[in-house]
Amino acid sequence: MFSLPRCARIKSSNSIFHIMVRSISEVMLFKTAFDKKQYLDFIKSYQKIYNFKVYAYCLMSNHGHFLIDSNGADISKIMHSINLKYAKNFNKRYKRHGHLFQDRFKSKIITSDQYLITVSAYIHNNPIDIKKYRKHPEKYEFSSLPVYLGLKKDSFQILDEDFIMQLFNHDVNKARNNYKSLMNMCTDENVIKEIEFNEEKTIYKSERKIIIRNFSSDDIMDFVSAKTGVDKFKLYIKNSHSNTKARALCVLLMRGLCNFKCSDICKSLGNITQSRVSSLCSMGINIIDTDPQFKNIINNFILTYKV
Repeated sequence: MFSLPRCARIKSSNSIFHIMVRSISEVMLFKTAFDKKQYLDFIKSYQKIYNFKVYAYCLMSNHGHFLIDSNGADISKIMHSINLKYAKNFNKRYKRHGHLFQDRFKSKIITSDQYLITVSAYIHNNPIDIKKYRKHPEKYEFSSLPVYLGLKKDSFQILDEDFIMQLFNHDVNKARNNYKSLMNMCTDENVIKEIEFNEEKTIYKSERKIIIRNFSSDDIMDFVSAKTGVDKFKLYIKNSHSNTKARALCVLLMRGLCNFKCSDICKSLGNITQSRVSSLCSMGINIIDTDPQFKNIINNFILTYKV
């Protein structure tokens, strides 16, 4: 049976996106609080790789909304990585097989400051469809709204709420009051219709500083060699315990900063397997989480090689 090919996703490496993920109709995407927490934990893990920013989020039972600044990374790679890892864990936990997410994630490019703040309020108003939260969406746990309003801290450490809040007022209390007013306005049906998903080509450019992901494997390996004291030549050697940490850091930086396919990373490190790339990347994340010497290696690399 003939089927039409998918249209290419309209995207830009310097865009802010309104993202929605949804499960297939017969399955709840998030069955428990643990599921929601795990999804947000995976976002945090992949932030360490891709250095993207989250400006707002809300996770409901069968879908989730996000405002994501790709910060120079490929939004499709970001979302594919998060969703694939979540789906694998979800299927294992609930002993199921097959697809979890409904087709690809949906995305819409943010075109202005006004649209940015309107979408954030729309996202934060999602819980009002639940009777318990109809008048108090700020009490919903898996939303960034309580952080915006100063009711709790960002326990997942994924959020950059200041980017939007500073558009309301530089005084934090005035900004919060102004944002509450916006929340009440954004329940209007005309506003909601305006936010419906349609792919578009317009790109919004603000004063954000974007990470240009055009570094080479040699840039990465030279830097890691200097930081770890491991000779660059030894980074190509497989099955050597003495260079494993350095190779893990190379994979982490290549994956996040070189805009490489997995196969490109395989070739760069002596034709290793894709599963080995995956395990080295996980090891790299663990290294920057636990070893103070390498905690800031990604930012240090960016500062060293910035144009």
